[in-house]
Amino acid sequence: MPVTAPSPAQVCFGRFELDLTSGELHTDGRKIPLPPKSFEILRALAEHPGEVVTRDELRSKVWSTNTYVEFDDGLNHAVQKLRQVLGDSAEHPQFIETLPRHGYRLIALVDTGHEQKPLKERPRRLFVIAVGFLTVAVALIVLNVGGWRSRVLGGRGEAPIRSLAVLPLSNLSGDPQQDYFADGMTDALITDLAKLRDVKVISRTSVMQFKDVKKPLPEVARALGVDGILEGSVQRSGARVRITVQLIRGPNDTHLWAESYERDAHDVLTLQGEIAQAVAREIKVALTPEESTHLTRARPVKPEAYELYLKGQYHYYKWNPEDFKKAVDYFRKAIDADPHWAPPYAALANTYGWLWIDGAIPPQEALPQFSAALKTALEIDPTLPEVHYTQAAAAFYYRWNWDEADREFRRALELDPSLVEARFEYAWFLSTMGRLPEAIAEAQRAVERDPLSVSANLALGSVYSVARQDEKAIAQLQRTEAIEPNDSRAYEFLCGVYEQKGLFEDAIREYGKAMKLWGARPDQLAGLELAYKQSGANGYWKWKLSEAKRQRAPYEIAIVYAQLGDAGQSAAWLEKAYEGHAWQMVQLKTFPMWDPVRSDTRFQELLRRLNFP
Repeated sequence: MPVTAPSPAQVCFGRFELDLTSGELHTDGRKIPLPPKSFEILRALAEHPGEVVTRDELRSKVWSTNTYVEFDDGLNHAVQKLRQVLGDSAEHPQFIETLPRHGYRLIALVDTGHEQKPLKERPRRLFVIAVGFLTVAVALIVLNVGGWRSRVLGGRGEAPIRSLAVLPLSNLSGDPQQDYFADGMTDALITDLAKLRDVKVISRTSVMQFKDVKKPLPEVARALGVDGILEGSVQRSGARVRITVQLIRGPNDTHLWAESYERDAHDVLTLQGEIAQAVAREIKVALTPEESTHLTRARPVKPEAYELYLKGQYHYYKWNPEDFKKAVDYFRKAIDADPHWAPPYAALANTYGWLWIDGAIPPQEALPQFSAALKTALEIDPTLPEVHYTQAAAAFYYRWNWDEADREFRRALELDPSLVEARFEYAWFLSTMGRLPEAIAEAQRAVERDPLSVSANLALGSVYSVARQDEKAIAQLQRTEAIEPNDSRAYEFLCGVYEQKGLFEDAIREYGKAMKLWGARPDQLAGLELAYKQSGANGYWKWKLSEAKRQRAPYEIAIVYAQLGDAGQSAAWLEKAYEGHAWQMVQLKTFPMWDPVRSDTRFQELLRRLNFP
């Protein structure tokens, strides 16, 4: 490949601006997504405007020696995609000229900020570079420098990939409204790859934080704690779906493998399984018969049903009641389009469960819908991990059937070890059962699988709190606040830990942060501060009591009465929470805030009725 003086940070041609530092292409102030291979080809051409860059040079520059892909097809596809983005054509090029069977040349006028060297200097420069390279190569061979072959050729000295992150696939449709489809393909690949038991696969919440974020891959690998990264793109054209993926060794940004797949939309689930199998082969993971079956047996799905399902998932993962309701509509439409496909039923049940827990709809409305959808999902496909997770959540939060919940959580995680929702909920379940060492270990695994997930990190902090490891809980919850400062849950949880420790000024500070995110009036927080200033802990809890009564929350009212030392009122309001089937009742056995009334006979009787182990 030609080598020049240090490259400029930006290269301008036509109406385009190429940022060689961030790896981004802009036009008219708008960022244009480019597949990695297309970007590297454009970089190579832009660094040598007006010069022919041969196909061999591009192979050496862009395709590593460990790339097992049909080079000609890969190069042609990458250049074709580049031309689509630039609005160029091979027949009448404005930017990229093709020299058949030889190479390509950037013919647009380029502004690099550097004086261009005359073309006649190139042969001498290449000769000098070639001599220099040969000299270094001979010296390395003579000196037998350890590890040279593995570093230069990507050889056998490197450890196998045993942890993997699937970065959000790029949407190449040119329509931002199609993002849900690319996100859905990303989710599906994560799910399929998670079936490989010998590989740790990072869950969607963490990887989605790198959507449209251009960071060096070694930095991404460090943030996610992985040694392998899968990235690529999705494009739909009519009834056809094309997915291009490449496998990269994250710590040193070494390309290991790349491939493009194109299928009819009816076969998209089978396509995802094929990609997962190909990745398994490349990272030298031996598939068990069960894993092979899971990856190959996907039945065809009606494209309209799959698209509606993906739209539902897109809204579900926004994690707010309004989007949960939109997700319900899409899942129902997906069921209407393909009544014999299980995932929309499982997703519908899960969404109704969260609507109930969030208090967005009353239990008498949510739970019948939840139960009906879950029953159908189980009848259609009892091997779906999400079905067992939802079954576990129902047994845990609603039926209070602890044995069933334990069994179903474990089954869900056997089927999909990267189903982090199931993993952190299982950690919380274990903590409510008093199985605290198991709970901590499970919560730690959830964070390992989803290191940037607020929910997984919250679970670990809350489990530390239940285990009476307050300092660890505080440190963990403070880290969680830093992950997403606009999520009020970490402030609420931290407030609870400070309340347990009697640190009310710290509790007020954290509660104030949460109140601001809820849109509370400034005078509301001032009322809490004044109540504490005038009457100390008693004033603090009386203010909390008035808030709980205003919100008509029997369980919260019972907790405050427990803190005020009124066991009778606490028991009376707990009875109302029990009758209303408040999901928080699962906390009764181990939650530290119940310590003041734990010896009360009425409290003990309620524990007996709940049949805690």
